[in-house]
Amino acid sequence: MIDELSEQESAGPSPPRGAGWRNMRLLIHLRWIAVIGQLGTIAVVCLMGVKLPVIPLLIVPILLAIYNTISWSLMRKLTSISNGGLMVALLVDVAALAWQLHYSGGGANPFASLFLLQVVIGATLLTPRYSWVVAGAALSAMVLINLHSVPLRLPPYLEDTSQTLYLTGSFISFFLVAVLLVIFIGRMTANLRERDATLAAIRQRAAEEDHIVRMGLLASGAAHELGTPLSLMSVLIGDWKRMPRLADDPELSDDLEEMQRSVARCKTIVSGILMSAGDARGEAPQVTTMRGFLQEIVNEWRDNRMPGALEFDDEIDKDQPIVSDPALRQVIGNIIDNAVEVSPQWVGIRARQEEDSLILEVSDEGPGFSSEILDSFGQPYRSTKGKPGGGLGLFLLVNVLRKMGGQASAENRAEGGATVRISLPLDAIAYRSGKKSAKQVDE
Repeated sequence: MIDELSEQESAGPSPPRGAGWRNMRLLIHLRWIAVIGQLGTIAVVCLMGVKLPVIPLLIVPILLAIYNTISWSLMRKLTSISNGGLMVALLVDVAALAWQLHYSGGGANPFASLFLLQVVIGATLLTPRYSWVVAGAALSAMVLINLHSVPLRLPPYLEDTSQTLYLTGSFISFFLVAVLLVIFIGRMTANLRERDATLAAIRQRAAEEDHIVRMGLLASGAAHELGTPLSLMSVLIGDWKRMPRLADDPELSDDLEEMQRSVARCKTIVSGILMSAGDARGEAPQVTTMRGFLQEIVNEWRDNRMPGALEFDDEIDKDQPIVSDPALRQVIGNIIDNAVEVSPQWVGIRARQEEDSLILEVSDEGPGFSSEILDSFGQPYRSTKGKPGGGLGLFLLVNVLRKMGGQASAENRAEGGATVRISLPLDAIAYRSGKKSAKQVDE
C-alpha cells in the first residue's frame, strides 16, 4: 500500500505541498505499517494458542485502514495540513493503540511502550501546545489501561514461561520502536532537505524577480528618453521628403522612405516596451488568433531580416482567438534573434499543440549550447557570446513564461545546432467573451 501511495504521488505534476502535508503523508505511511504489524501480531498470538477477543482486536486495523484511505483521498485535494490536523491524526493513533492494549493485557502488555513513539512523533512534528495534548492523551490512555483492561489468558503450557514471553515481547517492542524511529527521522530529514531546497528556489526566484524589476525600470526609462528624439526624427524625415530638391532625387527618396520605416519600427518597439512596463494601460488589448500571432512574428522577420531563410512549420490543429501579449512577442523575437545571429543561413520555427499547451520550437544550425549553459539555462549573465552582462534574453524568456504558467528548455540537435522549446498554457493567452484571460489581467 505504501508503494501504491508513492506511485500515485509520482504520477504527473502536482502543486507544491507544505511541510504539514508531507508530515501527514509520513503518518499515513507509518499507520499502514501499524495495520500490518497488528494483523501479524494477532495471527501469531492466536497460533500460539492464546485466547484473544479477536473481533474487538480486528476492528482497529480495519478502521485504521479505512481512516487511512479516506485521509489520503482528502489529502490529494489539499496542499497544506495544519498542526491541528496532525494532532487529530496522532490522537487517533493513540486511541487505536489504547483499544488494542485494553483487550490484550493492558499495562502488562510489553507493547505499551509504543505510546512513547506517539509522544516522540508529536514532539517532533507539532508545536509545543499540540505536542503536550498528544503527550497528555498517551499518559491518560496508559493510566486507563492499567486501571481497567482484559487480561491475557495463556494456555497451560505457556504459564511457566510468562516472564520469558514478557522479555521477548519487550525486545520486539524495542525493536519496532527503534526501526520506526529510524524510518520516521529519516523521512523527516528528507522533508527538511526538501524544504531547504524549496527555500533556496524561492530565494533564487526573488533574486531573479529583482533583476526583472531593475531591467524593467531601465527599459521603461530608456523608452521614455527615446520617445522624444524618435518623434523629432520622424517629423524631420517628413519635412525632408517634401523638399523639392530631395523629392526630385529618386535615390534619396528611397533612402528617406527606408529611414521613415525604420523610425516607425523603432517607435513601435518603444511603445511595446512602455505597454509591457504598464505605461500604456489606456490602449485596448489587441485580439488576434494563435496562428495569426505567430504568422505576424514570422512575416516581420522574413520581411526585415531573413527573406527566404526562415522556415515556419505550422502544425497547429485548432486555431483559437488569443490576446497578443507584447512581452511574449518580445521574448519570442529574442529567441529568433539569437538563432539568426549564430545561424544566418537557416532558422526553423515549429508550432504545435499538445493537449492544452502551445509548443513552439526555434531551431538553428549554429554551434549549439555548451553543457554549462544547458545546466544553467535561463540564469542571468550566462551568455554563449562571452559579452559582459549578456544572457539576459534567455533569462527574460524563462521568467516571462514562468509568470504566464509556462516553461522553456533548450537542447542540442543531433545534426548540429540547438533548439529552444517553449511550452505555454493556452489558457494564459486565451481570449473569451471579449475579456482577457485571468492570467493576462494585470494585478
